[in-house]
Amino acid sequence: TILPTTMAFVVPKTSIMQQQAFTKLQMVTSSSSSSQNDNHHHHHQKGKRTFLGIRHESGFVRKSLEQNQNQFITSLEGTAQPLMPDGGLSPCVIKVLGVGGGGTNAVDRMLDSDISSVEFWAINTDAQALGRSKAKGANILTIGASVTRGLGAGGDPEVGRLAAEESREDIAAVVAGSDLCFVTSGMGGGTGSGAAPVVSEIAKESGALTVAIVTKPFAFEGRRRMRQAKEAIDRLRKHVDTVIVVSNNKLLDIIPENTPLEASFRVADDILRQGVVGISEIIVRPGLINVDFADVRSVMQDAGTALMGIGAGVGKTSAEDAAIAAISSPLLDAPVEQATGVVFNIIGGADLSLQEVDRAARVIYDNVHEDANVIFGALVDDEINDGTVSITVLATGFNEGQNGIDGGVVSGGIGDVPDFLGRR
Repeated sequence: TILPTTMAFVVPKTSIMQQQAFTKLQMVTSSSSSSQNDNHHHHHQKGKRTFLGIRHESGFVRKSLEQNQNQFITSLEGTAQPLMPDGGLSPCVIKVLGVGGGGTNAVDRMLDSDISSVEFWAINTDAQALGRSKAKGANILTIGASVTRGLGAGGDPEVGRLAAEESREDIAAVVAGSDLCFVTSGMGGGTGSGAAPVVSEIAKESGALTVAIVTKPFAFEGRRRMRQAKEAIDRLRKHVDTVIVVSNNKLLDIIPENTPLEASFRVADDILRQGVVGISEIIVRPGLINVDFADVRSVMQDAGTALMGIGAGVGKTSAEDAAIAAISSPLLDAPVEQATGVVFNIIGGADLSLQEVDRAARVIYDNVHEDANVIFGALVDDEINDGTVSITVLATGFNEGQNGIDGGVVSGGIGDVPDFLGRR
């Protein structure tokens, strides 16, 4: 029997009623499940209440503690400063800036002697000449790119000054953060005479104790260079705490007669090196009699012109001989009797005795002003095996007359109070 085709599309009433009931059951089940989940979550939250009824998820005390802890960590990160500079055992940051040809040559010699805890910079308008300093390990800075195009100052101090002014921001970045800044240069040329006073000014403005150690040219270099050197030194004095002037001509008194010209200039560079080493090592290297940066600053801050003497001795009276040689050094243009501030450093081998140190100190004390502020350091160098004792003497605080000290020669003073103390 074949059923009518209309019967295939007829849905019984019972099926519709079952479907409606099933839909209602789904809706009720879903609603019930949602309600149970809410209630479960609510009960779960209740179950996590602490003793004081404060939930862990939104506890006021917990949030306050976390917030205070984060603020504390943030404040530590913002204010904590390193106690020691990177790569140095001394908290005193010392930088040596060689300006011009003579200054960069002196920096090259210092790098050969391996002075630790000191940062070296070679600053010049001659980009080619800086290549040698870079090869030895110095940081380099070419100044006046638009003024000189890296070709040098041509012996004109005004070009050197303009080059330094152009690169003022770069120089400020170099000296930033230093406690003691040496500016070493050979006066008389273009870059040294023109740029060194500007570099010194920037260094002193940064807050560093600024010490300039410069040389005056040999007589055979001509009157023009000597005149330029004197004018540059006069400008330099206005922008440094202490200026040490070494006259190259006086080296003729201590250099043997047959010494080649190149060796003579190396001696001049070595004098600059010894000035920097004598002051730096007395601060950086721990010694038998230790001297800190504040001691050196008390003598050298706003001290004006300083004189430097270097002496050495061998044998039973080596320390005394070295002290006498230092205070009577041909490099000193004036007697040290007038000095009211003295820094001197004695370096000897492992056999350096207390009696030797005492005798050397007595020689210094007996030959300076009776009320002089004397800063004394003693270092032992294990590499010295022949009994040699060397002493570096730095004398400051001379009585300066109206004309002042010209190239290290002391003019007549007024009274017993040094000029730099009278200005305070």
